[in-house]
Amino acid sequence: MTTQLLSALIKKEFQLEFRQKSTLAGILVYIVATVFISSLCFNGKVDKITWNALFWVIFAFIAVNVSGKSFMQETKGKGLYNYLYYSPRNFILSKIIYNMLLMVVLSFLTFFFYSWFVYNKVDDMGMFLLSLFFSSTAFSGVLSLMSAIASKANNNISLMAILSFPVLMPLLLVSVKLSKHAIDGLAWSVSYKYLLILIMLNFVVVALATLLFNYLWKD
Repeated sequence: MTTQLLSALIKKEFQLEFRQKSTLAGILVYIVATVFISSLCFNGKVDKITWNALFWVIFAFIAVNVSGKSFMQETKGKGLYNYLYYSPRNFILSKIIYNMLLMVVLSFLTFFFYSWFVYNKVDDMGMFLLSLFFSSTAFSGVLSLMSAIASKANNNISLMAILSFPVLMPLLLVSVKLSKHAIDGLAWSVSYKYLLILIMLNFVVVALATLLFNYLWKD
């Protein structure tokens, strides 16, 4: 029954998102416009370090825009309804899983357009895509929880950014390091520990979000 309820909540999130098509369209326009402007500025003449840095800057802004708004649309009326009919664990997990799925798709789209317009500098594509996948899911988990905290302060987007920054910094450093190894084509034995850290961070983020959200749920 719990699995069915969780699936229903995730389905509801997708239905609400695609009902407001302007939000997704705005994010897609932002991705294409940012990547296209970057290609015009560099004109194909960009070194690997700059290529990597620019990609993660674009990625970070997309992650904040996508996952950061998780609870911004939750009014007091909706909050009371959710409190009465759903468990806190199912509710936060549905938000995190939905944001993870959406962020993975958008991050891969970003990489597609980025490779198309700015050119592809990656030597080890498999490692890069793995780092992008687990970075997307970890970012989504962190930002979903921070969005829930900010929603208790009148949906203060500035508070969410302040809370998220110190938590995202170690995650971003690992992601940048791992992607740099993939761009340089280093052996998997060198990058394995960073990939393991990313995977473990995903488990830690989901576990902490599930535990801490109980306190927000009762407020």
